[in-house]
Amino acid sequence: MKKTFQLHIEGKNRDRVLDSVKHEIRKYIKRERGRPVPAGADFWDFDCKFGRTAETAEAVHLSALIGLIDGVAREGGAQFYVEILAKGGHRQARPGDAFDEGEGGAISDDNGDGDGD
Repeated sequence: MKKTFQLHIEGKNRDRVLDSVKHEIRKYIKRERGRPVPAGADFWDFDCKFGRTAETAEAVHLSALIGLIDGVAREGGAQFYVEILAKGGHRQARPGDAFDEGEGGAISDDNGDGDGD
């Protein structure tokens, strides 16, 4: 999705237009996540850009997108540009995860015989 959204539309309430824009973005993300994941990928990841215009758009995280839209609306901006591109993502192991280090859930005791006594 690459789109410039107008917030000032003649004859429409600005708050309803803002809600409609947010709904359209959320609906697009939900639709993309519902598609089958590409081979070799674990989940759908999204590359996002946001700005007042397409030329000034900068890369942002998906979770920050709605907050940025609200910020433009609070400042009284007339329009903003959103670019959301879906791509296959690969899960990364978290640093310090006990299961990755071979310590995951094994019962041990002081004498090392494994009976838990």
